Amino acid sequence: MTKNDKSLESWIWDAACSIRGAQDAPKYKEFILPLVFAKRLCDVFDDEINRIAEKVGSRAKAFKLVRKDQKLVRFFLPLEPDNPEDSVWSVIRKLSDRIGEQLTTQLREVAKANPLLEGIIDRIDFNATTHGQRDIEDDRLSNLIEKISEKRLGLADVEPDIIGKSYEYLIRKFAEGSGRSAGEFYTPPEVGMVMARIMDAEPGMTVYDPCCGSAGLLIKCELAMEEKMTLRSRKKYAPLMLFGQEYIGNTWAMANMNMIIHDMEGKIEIGDTFRNPKFRDKDGLQTFDRVVANPMWNQKMFEEKDYDADELDRFPQGAGYPGKQSADWGWVQHIAASLGDKGRAAIVLDTGAAGRGSGNAGKNKEKEVRKWFVENNLIEGVIYLADNLFYNTSAPGILLFLNKAKPKKLKDKLILVNASQIFAKGDPKNYIAEDGLDRIASTFLKWKDVEKFSRIVDKTEIVKNDYNISPSRYIHTADAETYRPLNEIMDELGTLEAEVKETNAALRTVLKKLGV
Repeated sequence: MTKNDKSLESWIWDAACSIRGAQDAPKYKEFILPLVFAKRLCDVFDDEINRIAEKVGSRAKAFKLVRKDQKLVRFFLPLEPDNPEDSVWSVIRKLSDRIGEQLTTQLREVAKANPLLEGIIDRIDFNATTHGQRDIEDDRLSNLIEKISEKRLGLADVEPDIIGKSYEYLIRKFAEGSGRSAGEFYTPPEVGMVMARIMDAEPGMTVYDPCCGSAGLLIKCELAMEEKMTLRSRKKYAPLMLFGQEYIGNTWAMANMNMIIHDMEGKIEIGDTFRNPKFRDKDGLQTFDRVVANPMWNQKMFEEKDYDADELDRFPQGAGYPGKQSADWGWVQHIAASLGDKGRAAIVLDTGAAGRGSGNAGKNKEKEVRKWFVENNLIEGVIYLADNLFYNTSAPGILLFLNKAKPKKLKDKLILVNASQIFAKGDPKNYIAEDGLDRIASTFLKWKDVEKFSRIVDKTEIVKNDYNISPSRYIHTADAETYRPLNEIMDELGTLEAEVKETNAALRTVLKKLGV
C-alpha cells in the first residue's frame, strides 16, 4: 500500500468518524457512502468542466455548453456555483440552513439528470426523522461535509484504483462494526481475491454474482484480470462484462456506487434472485462465463413450494431439493444453471455444506444434492478456510468451485485444499496475507498434491466417504489431528434434529388422518 493510499484511507475513515466517533460510524454508512460518492462525482465533473473550458475560453462558457449537451460529460451535475470559478462541490459545502433538506433536494436533482444514478445517490433522506428525532442532525451533517471537503477526489488527484481501494476500505470498516449484518454486504477482500485468481477470467468474459452485496467479488474479478494483463504487458484489452443482483435496497445502491467509483461498468439489478432472478433470456436463465457468490449461509426462508414453483430448470430431476434447513445447495443449483457450457464458479459456503448428512443412515436431502453434483462431475474442488475471517461469524467457511468443462484427465477427480492454517492474526478479524493468498490460489490452479495442505481425490474415495467433500476429512494439518472440526459436527447435529422434528410432524399428521 502506498503512502497516498494510506493517507486517503485515514482521511475517509476520519470523515466517517466525524459524526459520532468510530464506534457509531457503521450506523451511518447509508449517509456517509453517498456523500463520499457525491464528492467524487463533483470533483470529476469539475475536471471535465476545466477540460472543456480550455477549449472554449472560460468555465462559465463550459457550464453553459454542458447544460445544452449533457453527453459531453459522463454524469451531468446540475450544481452550478454562483461564481463559475468555484468548485462544484462548493454548492453543497456552502449549505448552512436546513442542510439535510437542501442536501436531499440537491442529490435528487443529480439523480433526475442521470437515470443511471436514480435510486442510488437519491435513496437517502438526509432530513429523515425517527420518532420525531432527526436521524442525523444538521450540525453533525455539516461536520461530515466539512471533513469530506478536505481532500479533492478529481481525475488528476486520485486514480480510480486508489479511490476504489479507499471506498472498499470504508465499506470494510463498516463491516467490522456491523455484526451479523456485515455478511449481507461484504466478503473479506483476500477471500474475494483467492476466488478471482482461481476464476482466471479473460478479457471480455461475462461474470455474474446472484447475491452481489457491495459488488466486491465482481470488482475483484476485474482487478485480477487487469493484474494478469499487466503481467502479460497487454495495454489494450476488453474489460469484463459484470452482472449482479442484490435483494436489499441500500446494499444494491452501495454496489452501484462501488462499481462507479472504481470506474467500472456493470449491470446491477435489485430483487430476490432465488424467487425472481432478473437475468434471463428467451430460453430461461441467462448464462455466464464465470459466477462468483457469497450467499447468506444456511438460509431457512425457502420451502419446497419455492423450489416447486421454479420454471427455469434450476433444480434438475434426480438432484432433489436441499430442504428447508439450509438453502446452501439451492444456491449452488441456481449458480450451476447460470453457467455457460464452459463456465466456472466460485462460491463461499458454510463448512457444513460440504459434509452434512454424510455417514448417516437413510437419505438426507442436502447430501442427495451434493451427491448429484459429484456424480455429474461438476465439482472442480473445495478450499477449507481459516477461522474468524468473515465479519458475520467466527466460524470458518469453504470455497466450492464448479467447472462445466473439466479436462478429461481430471474427470471424476477433485482438488481439495485445507487452508485452515493459512491466516494472520488481525483485529477484529483474521486475514490472509499476500503470500498465503498466492499459495492457496496457485496450489489449486496447478492441481498440486502438497502434504498436509492439498490432495487430488478420486471420486471413488468421495463415494466411500458417503459424498463428504470437506477437505478437513481428507487432509489433516497436524499429526495429532484425527477428529473432525467441532463446527461441522454441530452443524450435522442441528440438521439431524431438524430432520427428526420434520419426520415426527409428518408421522403425527398421518396418524391423525388414520384416527390413531
